[in-house]
Amino acid sequence: MKGLQIVILSGSGISAPSGLSTFRDPDGIWIKYRIEEIATPEAFESNPARVLDFYNQRRLQLASVAPNPAHLAIAELEQHHHVQVITQNVDDLHERAGSSRVIHLHGKLTEARSSRDPSIVTDIGYGSILPGDCATDGSPLRPNVVWFGESIFHLDESEKLVAEADVVLVIGTSLSVHPAAGLVHNTSSVAAKYYVNIDTDDCPPGFHCVEGSADIVLPPLLKSLSK
Repeated sequence: MKGLQIVILSGSGISAPSGLSTFRDPDGIWIKYRIEEIATPEAFESNPARVLDFYNQRRLQLASVAPNPAHLAIAELEQHHHVQVITQNVDDLHERAGSSRVIHLHGKLTEARSSRDPSIVTDIGYGSILPGDCATDGSPLRPNVVWFGESIFHLDESEKLVAEADVVLVIGTSLSVHPAAGLVHNTSSVAAKYYVNIDTDDCPPGFHCVEGSADIVLPPLLKSLSK
C-alpha cells in the first residue's frame, strides 16, 4: 500500500454536523436520559422494552442523516494512504462515506446480538428490535453496543495500530471515555499527531491542535496530507 500509515480516532463530534446527537455535550443524550436506565446490562434485564425503544429511536435517527464532509474526506484519503479508522461511535457514517477499514470500539447500532453469546451477531440495518425477539440460541436479542460496565471491542488490535501509525488524527472527542481515550498514549514518538475538535482545551500533549467543527476544518487538513 502506497503512502503513509494513518490512523483516525473518531468520536461523536465527527458525526454531530450530520445531525446526530452527541452524548456528553450540554444538550447531549445523557442530559435527557439516565445512563442507569438505558445503557447498562441491568437496565436491559429490568426493563428491556425501555432500553430497546431507546436504541430503536437512535436507529431511526441514524437512517435519516448522511455522512458529512469530514467522513467523506477521510474516505477519500484512502486514495493516497493506508487509512485505518478506529471510532468510538456506534453509527455507520464512516462506512457509508466509503471508508473500508473501520473498527468500532463500542459496537454497531445497526447490529443485534444474543444476550447470552456475544459472538452471535445479526445485521438489522435501521430496523427495530422488539421485546420477545430472540437470537438463534433462543436468548433475547439486544443491541450490539458496549454498555457501561462492559469491555470495549478490539482494544489490543487498536493499540497496535496506533503504535505503528505514521500519522494519528484524533477527531471529535473530548478523550473522557476510557479505555478508548488511552489510545493516544500508544502513539509513536516520531508520528505526526493532530487533535481536531470544536474545543481544543483537552488537546493531548504533543498533538497539533486544530479547533473547529470537523466538517469544516478536517477536509483541508487531510488534503494537505495528500500533497
